[in-house]
Amino acid sequence: MANSKQSLPRVQTPGTGYGRVSTQAIDTMIHTERKRRGMWRTLALMGPAFVAGAWQFGPGNLTTAVHAGSSYQYTLIWVIAVSTLLMIFITDMSVRLGIKSPVSLITSIKEHLGGVVGVLAGVGVFLICLCFSVGNAVGSGLGLSMLIPGSSPVMWTVIVSVLVAALLMLRSVYKVIERVLIVIVALMAVCFIVSAFVANPDWAAAGSGLLPTAPDGSWLLIVALVGTNLSINAAFFTAYGTKERERTEADYRDITLVDTIPGIIAPGVMTALVIVVAASVLGQTGEGAESIAALAKIFEPLAGPIGGFIFALGFFGAAFSSMITNAMAGGTLLSDAFGKGASASTTVARIAAGAILAWGVGITLVFQSSPVQLIVIAQALTVFIAPVLAIIIVVMANRRSLMHEMTNTWWQNLFGILGIAAVLALSIRLGFSLWA
Repeated sequence: MANSKQSLPRVQTPGTGYGRVSTQAIDTMIHTERKRRGMWRTLALMGPAFVAGAWQFGPGNLTTAVHAGSSYQYTLIWVIAVSTLLMIFITDMSVRLGIKSPVSLITSIKEHLGGVVGVLAGVGVFLICLCFSVGNAVGSGLGLSMLIPGSSPVMWTVIVSVLVAALLMLRSVYKVIERVLIVIVALMAVCFIVSAFVANPDWAAAGSGLLPTAPDGSWLLIVALVGTNLSINAAFFTAYGTKERERTEADYRDITLVDTIPGIIAPGVMTALVIVVAASVLGQTGEGAESIAALAKIFEPLAGPIGGFIFALGFFGAAFSSMITNAMAGGTLLSDAFGKGASASTTVARIAAGAILAWGVGITLVFQSSPVQLIVIAQALTVFIAPVLAIIIVVMANRRSLMHEMTNTWWQNLFGILGIAAVLALSIRLGFSLWA
């Protein structure tokens, strides 16, 4: 027995391995590894809100921002700040709905509020996507034509639309698109930050733009800015991304910190920077900037061709990313509304996405003479549907039988009601304007 014990090999433990590695060193390495893994797992939660932000920050958003800066200088920056804050709270409700709903959001709406309400929500988002498709189609062609001088914007609109349609045919399309969009958002952020510093704006005057004012003749533009920045349809779709990524209550806090807040603030900041750039460039050159192309060209006296190229690159990124998400989301929610599946890969979703892309191209071809005004009007019209979607999100987030401990608190309801009031008031104001 003693011999058998002596024949056993000696084990070198980390703490006693003949002084080679101390126990403290091993503990430090293990702790560091756990911390590193925790950081990467946390960053991996980025996605759904950035997809919503990429959709929100499209060419319609940029065009209305250019209009705001060139026509009213810095005075409408407050609209972006307020709508971004409200957008964070509405998106947060959608994230929690995605976590708690055992099925898709529209299916949950049908179960709790009735089938008609569920269909209305899906069709409503689809109609908003049709409106957004116009700006995406115009913007994608315009962006590439600025990057490749002398080329036809309409030709690029058709080419990019076909490319997006092909991308939507991929398997596991949501995960692929999510990764692409995070990269594009980062690229856009760099482009517009550089553009802002090249323009050398009056930052004090820009700060004063955070004080709410409504200059004469600005109401249609304010409505359009809210329609693009308080993008209820993008917030609504976040529940689908959250469900697709199988997020849980344990992930909620980290999701809020690394996805919801930065994913929604990023497009808000970039939109404000576009207003700042438009106001600053207009002030330095004395020229108007009634279009994105005009604004990009005005950069040349300030920073040479590279200045206009950087701005144009950011604009194309906004158009391309928004076009992808717009078609995918519209198709997915229409498919879900009619009970054909809550995935971008269903036949109905792909057909509906193709219809959205085709609509954008068709309207672009018909109304080539005044694309900028067309974008502004199309963006403004979305506020007629947005109040319905906002009400549905807030009501569902208050269903204790569904949400349990993640039910809205009083202060979350306060910001939700403010969001509803904002889009409802603007839709009424727009209705009176159009009627008159």
